[in-house]
Amino acid sequence: MNTRIWHGHATNWCAVTVRRAAALIGCTALVLAATGTTAEARPRELGRQTLAAGDGWASDGTGTTGGSAAAAERVTTVTTWAEFKAALAAGGSAPKIIKVRGTIDANASGCDSFAAPGYDFDRYLADYDPAVWGYDQVVSGEQEDLRAASAADQDTAIKAYVPANTTIVGLGRNAGFKGASLQIKDVDNVIVRNLAFESPLDCFPQWDPTDGDTGNWNSEYDSAVVYGATHVWLDHDTFTDGDHPDSSLPSYYGRIYEQHDGELDIVKGADHVTVSWNVFADHDKTILIGNSDSAATAAVDRGHLKVTLHHNLFTGLVERAPRVRFGQVDSYDNHFVADSTYGYSYGIGMESQLVAEHNAFTLPDTVSAALILKKWKDAPLTASDNYVNGVLTDLIAVHNAEIPAETLRSGAGWTPVLRTRVDPARAVPGLVDHHAGAGRIC
Repeated sequence: MNTRIWHGHATNWCAVTVRRAAALIGCTALVLAATGTTAEARPRELGRQTLAAGDGWASDGTGTTGGSAAAAERVTTVTTWAEFKAALAAGGSAPKIIKVRGTIDANASGCDSFAAPGYDFDRYLADYDPAVWGYDQVVSGEQEDLRAASAADQDTAIKAYVPANTTIVGLGRNAGFKGASLQIKDVDNVIVRNLAFESPLDCFPQWDPTDGDTGNWNSEYDSAVVYGATHVWLDHDTFTDGDHPDSSLPSYYGRIYEQHDGELDIVKGADHVTVSWNVFADHDKTILIGNSDSAATAAVDRGHLKVTLHHNLFTGLVERAPRVRFGQVDSYDNHFVADSTYGYSYGIGMESQLVAEHNAFTLPDTVSAALILKKWKDAPLTASDNYVNGVLTDLIAVHNAEIPAETLRSGAGWTPVLRTRVDPARAVPGLVDHHAGAGRIC
């Protein structure tokens, strides 16, 4: 019998394979991490686990250990938003482990609790109706000022700032956040694992009549933002719109009242990030790596935004899985499942250097493989050994043949080496669909 046991993956599950790598039989609590030729036992407790050597860009340099070295008094279990924010603040940047029990709602008091006195949405709609205001100038005046004040109150309430040397983990299968925006900003060494995020709902979107020909509603708040931070590992998390999908949102002025932004942003010189074994589902603008083409942004982002995405499930998304500017992004062994809302997966942006290999795409008959890549700016990429509906497909060639006006160039100019294991692309749907997301760490 040709039996092979996989050990040592940083996400701490083991699969026993008999004859076929995709035939998974379960997990063991003991995971071995290999350093050179020596294997040592990883800690059983989730909060004490660290990113394995060689597991993506977050393992580069000093590696990512989060709060694994926390003293006993810096290990906290939280069940409310107030407890969570207090735990983040306690002890400064000393190593800490925060365990989340159950689902914590950052907006449990509701949108009305943030509204500034005098703000009236019906009045706002009347004042800025395009039939009255037009499309030539941005909105201003009393109700816009009150909307902005209301938005500022929500901003303060639902954002939580994560300090350096922190591990945040969910306990069990049902831990996570609703309506929260996790801010990993200008810090080093953070781990976020086993948490379900329901996208925050912007209570006070702004109407911008100058956005496009017929205006747009613009919203704030991502479930997680990595902003200028380094050595960040997001693993086995689930990101969805939960009870408030875009299909449930109303329309005003003939435009959808957009109350969602992204699920994950990696921006402003952030670097050395590994995003592994997560689920990103049922969302529009999903992951943004690099947020602007501007000269000021380029000065910050060039040479940074090194991100690895592996073994993630992207399902029911419209776009940005991810959209990339500037960064050296390694995306391998991911499964992309499209539906009728699909726009594209990989956005090729300003000076990006994307490597997309060994991925699997499941597309309906109505969606062409040519749409998987979207050219925003001229930048070369590497795309090899990718399978679409079980068939090996040259994504660049298919795109260029069907969309010649947006020709893409092959060859990202670098070769990823920080990979602990590469699974065959054909095995990816079975592996990822069964093991990605919150509640699936063993």
